[in-house]
Amino acid sequence: MAVNYGSRRTVVGAHYGTRDWLAQRVTAVLMALFTLVVLAQVIFSRGPIGYDSWAGIFHPQWMKALTFATVVALIYHVWVGMRDVLMDYVKPVGIRLALQILVIVWLLGCAAWAIQALWRV
Repeated sequence: MAVNYGSRRTVVGAHYGTRDWLAQRVTAVLMALFTLVVLAQVIFSRGPIGYDSWAGIFHPQWMKALTFATVVALIYHVWVGMRDVLMDYVKPVGIRLALQILVIVWLLGCAAWAIQALWRV
């Protein structure tokens, strides 16, 4: 005989947490490593830091690839955080959906701008 200890609980939310928690940590580590690489290049560069120095730092293909990966990680990091905040604090579904769409449009615009700026250098 089966015993029923209560009603079945329906779990809803931001993907149940573990995957997003791990994604936040992985993207944060990638952004921290990128920051250390850029800082090392700035600290060990010779002469005054100007446009030519910055352009020189981001000119090699490996640095462009690392910067692109960091931009993608940053955008995903922001999306997970904003989505979770909106799901936790904005209860009306229509308003939450509108805000999530605005966040997505903003992040896509930022990604396009970053890519355009990165490959223009």
